[in-house]
Amino acid sequence: MKLRSLVAFLLSLAVIPAVAADDRSGPVRVLFVGHEADHHPSGVYAPMLMEALGRDAIWFDYVTTPAAAFGDKEFLANYDAVLLYANHDKIDPAHWENLKAFIEEGRGFIPVHCASWCFQNIPEFDQVVGGRFAHHKTAVFRPKTIAPDHEAIKDVPGFEAWDETYVHKNHNPQDRTVLQVREVAKDDNITEPEPWTWIRTQGKGRVFYTASGHDERVWSLPEFHQLLKRGILWSVGDGRRATYESFLTQREDEERVKDANVANYEKRPEPLTFQKPFSPKGSMERTQVPADLKLELFASDPDIGKPIAMAWDERGRCWLAETSDYPHAVSENGVGGDRIRICEDTDGDGKADKFTIFAEGLNIPTGLVFSNGGLIVSQPPRFLFLKDTNGDDVADGGSGLDEIHGQRRLWHDARHRAVAFSPVAPATRHALDLHRP
Repeated sequence: MKLRSLVAFLLSLAVIPAVAADDRSGPVRVLFVGHEADHHPSGVYAPMLMEALGRDAIWFDYVTTPAAAFGDKEFLANYDAVLLYANHDKIDPAHWENLKAFIEEGRGFIPVHCASWCFQNIPEFDQVVGGRFAHHKTAVFRPKTIAPDHEAIKDVPGFEAWDETYVHKNHNPQDRTVLQVREVAKDDNITEPEPWTWIRTQGKGRVFYTASGHDERVWSLPEFHQLLKRGILWSVGDGRRATYESFLTQREDEERVKDANVANYEKRPEPLTFQKPFSPKGSMERTQVPADLKLELFASDPDIGKPIAMAWDERGRCWLAETSDYPHAVSENGVGGDRIRICEDTDGDGKADKFTIFAEGLNIPTGLVFSNGGLIVSQPPRFLFLKDTNGDDVADGGSGLDEIHGQRRLWHDARHRAVAFSPVAPATRHALDLHRP
């Protein structure tokens, strides 16, 4: 079980309308459009980019079909940019119009490598991208940067890697600036430098294309990640980049320190560092949710502490299992210092303002589910049934678990990997112990 930090906070989600490009702020949101295929396995490479750029507040969502990406114009409007890395030979013309409008209204488009082969039923696609893939061989080479001072590639280190040696056709030089070329090599498929990475404008929007990226020999390179980062930030436009940079300057810093208590199970030369807790603000700034939702703070320290599980009842109250015992204080008799707390918003402002301890004296409760007018609590190796019989929001029977051991137990051979629950008897509290006799 992993707890994000020692700072406890609860967040509620609210649907938000799409925001105009000029009014967007916070992390840059990118829709990564891949495909379900073993060739150019986008599902393998997208997580590499997510991990590399996530801490920089460039957040990706991933879909695998043009319909999922471009079928709903309102959904698409939640993103600052679209990155396309796939082999989709066709696109529904209506979906293409949605993508084209997305770009021309001021958003970014980042077609990568095989994306220049896509949407062969739309000749206009070639012109928006700036060219179309024609054929290739393979080689180890280093693209040559010919516009090193351009904002879209400035300070990006060069890299040498094995890749497919793309040659393009249907070039569209209008509003296009070539940033990198592939130089002619021995036994090559070109006789003059081939445009390799370029940018162009399309309406109010911007397009960044690179032919690099056949497989993990490129996708795993930090230099390639930096190339795509610069391309993404250039593509979203100056205004959106300014709000993004402003967000970074006021975002709470991440603080990591060396700590002898951090286990080094992988036997790394340098153990992992310990991340100090964020405040609720800092945690919210780093919590990615679907692009059409936003986070709102519902409860935080000191009103709650170290939540490990939660459940919401029919009255909109949040029931929390809080653990101060985890991960070191496991009690054989199931009695500990943990609790279940009810968090309630009594005035309708979206924030909890009433906090009630429903039960305490538990030891590392890990799950909650409502049943038979009470609450089933998983506390391995036990299941507990807790019930309030007089309506005061407190489980009857005191604050400890002493009385559990005199009640019935269900012994079960763990090899069967199942526990049979008949309807829970109407007693105040039950314990079902999964230890072998």
